[in-house]
Amino acid sequence: MIFVTVGTHEQQFDRLVRKMDELKETGEVQEQVVVQTGYSTFHPMHCMWKQWFQYEEIYEYMKRARIIITHGGPASFLMPVQMGKVPVVVPRLKEYGEHVNDHQKEFAGSLKDTEAGIIVVDKIDELGDVLKNYDRYAQMLKRNDYQSNNLRFNSRLEAEADGLLAGHGAKSMHKMSRHSAGKIEREQ
Repeated sequence: MIFVTVGTHEQQFDRLVRKMDELKETGEVQEQVVVQTGYSTFHPMHCMWKQWFQYEEIYEYMKRARIIITHGGPASFLMPVQMGKVPVVVPRLKEYGEHVNDHQKEFAGSLKDTEAGIIVVDKIDELGDVLKNYDRYAQMLKRNDYQSNNLRFNSRLEAEADGLLAGHGAKSMHKMSRHSAGKIEREQ
């Protein structure tokens, strides 16, 4: 399944929605396509679609999807990256009335050649080729070592605290213990 989200920005993203419908109609895309259309005025005839999904629905679709296509907003494409997936990012462009400027193109472009683990589609006509070769592209970009900044910070903080506590006897400091909920509480 392919899941497409255009986000919640209050301008249409007909270019992406129309292209996905065209790829489905011509048979270039065989699998099921689910599209969140947002403020787009074009409604697909060959894809399942809904204007808005609840956050939980988006999360479930992203979890189930083989391919996730998003606009260039970081919140949308970072969720699949955190799931260990490689999203296809199609930035909204000012010239098509999809956004007020081209910051999505600039931001996604700045991540293109990094280890961000995203596939950026600058030209909508390249989307069919990207989807056809998705598995190969995704394999090259897949990050098996992804760890969120929060997890990385917490691990480093825990190691630092353990080091500090190991350097002081139990007599001079309160001992700290971790509980199953991950909270740290002082013991007397």
